[in-house]
Amino acid sequence: MRVVLAEDLFLLRDGLVRMLEAFGFEIAAAVESGPELAKALAELEPDVAVVDVRLPPSHTDEGLQCALAARRARPGLPVLVLSQHVEQLYARELLADGTGGVGYLLKDRVFDAAQFVDAVRRVAAGGTAMDPQVIQQLLSRRSTEQPLGALTPREREVLELMAQGRSNAAIASQLTVTERAIAKHTSNIFGKLGLPVSDDDNRRVLAVLAHLDQGR
Repeated sequence: MRVVLAEDLFLLRDGLVRMLEAFGFEIAAAVESGPELAKALAELEPDVAVVDVRLPPSHTDEGLQCALAARRARPGLPVLVLSQHVEQLYARELLADGTGGVGYLLKDRVFDAAQFVDAVRRVAAGGTAMDPQVIQQLLSRRSTEQPLGALTPREREVLELMAQGRSNAAIASQLTVTERAIAKHTSNIFGKLGLPVSDDDNRRVLAVLAHLDQGR
């Protein structure tokens, strides 16, 4: 699996390269600036891009904008964004087109090798990997609004795990209930949120996140 990595801090970039290589990934390019990232994504066509939001020369949202431009040129390009803080604007922009694997992790998560590598693999496979803190903020912002406010505490718990990219089987295992019970909860959630039921895990996660992020 070929990865293009963009991170301006040398020690973190080098550490990520070593970690990914240790788990069998091929690093097609490891760059430190927006222009280098744009060039690598256009020329190398990686299986997944792991991108810091803030890159030189602007140190604002250079990395994200390069990733979004690459996804417009190559629809569905899997992108995992890394950020120092929860920035809902960036999460919303990444999710806006609703296609391809997407992820948004806080940089603290990269120190858990297994969790980080799992996120990269999940995104590369077309799934989602959303940081729980991002999801918590989306849920908190809309917690008093309908129809989200109509969800039961258990449905909200299932929704949070669903938004992290978990399958029904994985949610059932974590909550120690049957998969049939989770299927019932997800059906209730979709009904209350006015979303179509889908067997495509990635599509349903994107639909849920897009709904939660409406109207900001």
